[in-house]
Amino acid sequence: MPKPTNKLTAAALRAAKYEGRPHKIADGGGLYLHVTASGKYWRMKYRADGREKLLSFGVYPRVSLAEARQARDEAKARLARGEDPQEAKRASRETRADTFRVLAGEWMELKRSELAEGTLRLTRSRLETWVFPEIGERPVREIEPPDVLRLLRVPESKGKHETAHRLRQRIGQIFRYAIATGRADRDPTADLKGALASTPTKHRAAITTPNEVADLLRAIDHYDGQPSTWAALRMLALTFVRSGELRGATWDEIDLDEGTWRIPAARMKMRQPHIVPLSEQASECLRWLHALTGPDGLVFEGLRPGKPISENTLLAALRNLGYDSSKMTPHGFRAMASTLLHEQGWPPEVIELQLAHAQRSQVAAAYNRSSRLPQRQEMMQAWADYLDTLRSGDTSNVVPIRSA
Repeated sequence: MPKPTNKLTAAALRAAKYEGRPHKIADGGGLYLHVTASGKYWRMKYRADGREKLLSFGVYPRVSLAEARQARDEAKARLARGEDPQEAKRASRETRADTFRVLAGEWMELKRSELAEGTLRLTRSRLETWVFPEIGERPVREIEPPDVLRLLRVPESKGKHETAHRLRQRIGQIFRYAIATGRADRDPTADLKGALASTPTKHRAAITTPNEVADLLRAIDHYDGQPSTWAALRMLALTFVRSGELRGATWDEIDLDEGTWRIPAARMKMRQPHIVPLSEQASECLRWLHALTGPDGLVFEGLRPGKPISENTLLAALRNLGYDSSKMTPHGFRAMASTLLHEQGWPPEVIELQLAHAQRSQVAAAYNRSSRLPQRQEMMQAWADYLDTLRSGDTSNVVPIRSA
């Protein structure tokens, strides 16, 4: 194989200008710089299978002269072995498109409309920390169950059992997407059932006995911090929505005349719109707050204009009332309501609908959102009345709030 002449110099490259029409500056061995109106492109001519073909190596100066020559030399070495460098380049490009990192990016983009932004952000962070360094650049067809198990053992060994199980779940979802798009044959996580240690049960702190709930409600009544924070704590007790759904509430979602709060799908964990019937007590609280933060924008605006109160603000408020995170959290209001409503005989499906938990059938979920609304309205008003009774301390006339 004759040695290339290497005619080009760095100075000649810098001086090369478009002169009204495209032109070529040869370097040797088939490599040349194609100077056009849109830029300077590295090209290489060669012959394979009796035909003249063309390779592209990128744009100057992003691809330097030395890099272009190295790419030319590698192509000529392939030709000497009887290989077509163009086919090798195409295969390499296809392999890069089938790496786990690429498939994971496609899957996350596909799920952007289904998963909450925070969920996607956490998923991406976990993949970048634990998965991509191990298998990110590998083609998915080459990844075997032991490869996945090996990387899952790392967070597991650090006591991050839930992280390991979540990663196994996400990796499996990404592989099933790869199978559906024809770039993988099987899901290696299917062989890992039972291979990871069980996640230790960890319950979130919550108050669930009537006497403790009464004490908490009276403590909230005496909270002397920011009005939005007080109202948020009261509304968490009355509506038991997720704290993120509450903090992001806007006035255009709330109809005080109708007595409903309609949370759009984009702000719900399950990406389904959710209706919260407002009791008289909840409506009264919102009317009071409307004078402070209305008539539009955020309902629970923090100290910074245009920004909602934070999760830490709610945690700090509870801590100031004597309830640290080992006793009660904003999420604990959901467990509090669920426990007491179940104990008092409300239909489990009505409670679950109001908690906006996932349902197996989306058709059933859509049907139930409308068909069970009267029962949910009844339950929410009875729940608010029950809290008032506990707050007052007069439990002599407390009776089950079970729906007829």
